[in-house]
Amino acid sequence: MFLPKRQFVRMTAVSTVIENSQAAIFGRLIEADQEALPPDLARYLLRLSFPSQDRERVSELAARARAGSLSDDERDELERYNLAGDVLALWHSKARRSLTRP
Repeated sequence: MFLPKRQFVRMTAVSTVIENSQAAIFGRLIEADQEALPPDLARYLLRLSFPSQDRERVSELAARARAGSLSDDERDELERYNLAGDVLALWHSKARRSLTRP
């Protein structure tokens, strides 16, 4: 699931935000031990996804973002969805790598 990302004006701000975003910090935590997940856990994590009502809400928010008509509350909501999507993608990546390791 691809969600629009907040755009930053200055490159120095981008590198700082990317390296210290909640998702990046969580990603480092997930990879901290570099061990593979148990296969049952990895398969379970790969089944996790957003329910249809959340996917519909994200689509609605993304359309409003493209149109430039998001309220501050909606922008915050979309950012929370972005974070959750980023964390889910990290777990999926870890799970896929765990299942391909011998």
